[in-house]
Amino acid sequence: MDDWEGGVTGRPLIGVSTYLETGARWGVWELEAALLPAAYPRLVQRAGGLAAMLPPDAPGQAAATVARLDGLVIAGGPDVDPARYGAERDPRSGPPAPARDAWELALIEAALAAGTPLLGVCRGMQLLNVALGGTLVQHLEGHTEAVGVFGGHPVKPVPGSLYAGIVPEETTVPTYHHQAVDRLGAGLVPSAYAADGTVEAVELPADRGWVLGVQWHPEMGEDPRVMRALVTAAG
Repeated sequence: MDDWEGGVTGRPLIGVSTYLETGARWGVWELEAALLPAAYPRLVQRAGGLAAMLPPDAPGQAAATVARLDGLVIAGGPDVDPARYGAERDPRSGPPAPARDAWELALIEAALAAGTPLLGVCRGMQLLNVALGGTLVQHLEGHTEAVGVFGGHPVKPVPGSLYAGIVPEETTVPTYHHQAVDRLGAGLVPSAYAADGTVEAVELPADRGWVLGVQWHPEMGEDPRVMRALVTAAG
């Protein structure tokens, strides 16, 4: 057990959004399934939280759902529908996931309204930006090394930011993406950059609560500090 890992009693409840996929298979079954890579709940648990999966639901249920949570993670996944930020579809953008877009946007809006600590991971960071009126770059060459394989690159924090208070040094992070933040959403500020200038983390000012988005996948690495910070804020 890590020296900062707590007991079960009193652990903050952290909701993590999920995929909803058809054709999932296990044993003799092939059915629609709510899916989440196991690395997400494992990292929440390592960081001292209780993990709850949040499959797509009616957007009108988002506020009631967030009210039951201590913290929220919007997980990585498919590309955000460009129509959500008023753009024409680039042919290199992936197919839309309308139910997930609608549900997660509603979760983000509910968390911001309630002051619930919020962490966006990859797609989650991009969707946070879109929720606040920002736009995305639909394709970046060279940011995904191979299909289904995580790469890595260094990320440098912006001094004085929330993220820099969590991870003050430059680190190499696990990454898999081909889209990125373009125009920042209202109130968001960059808190980390890649060497090529890509915005790698965004956050809201402290008076807006604990809100952080990261372009990479902390659940796929060995550094628990970002999730630990969310769980601490949620507690």
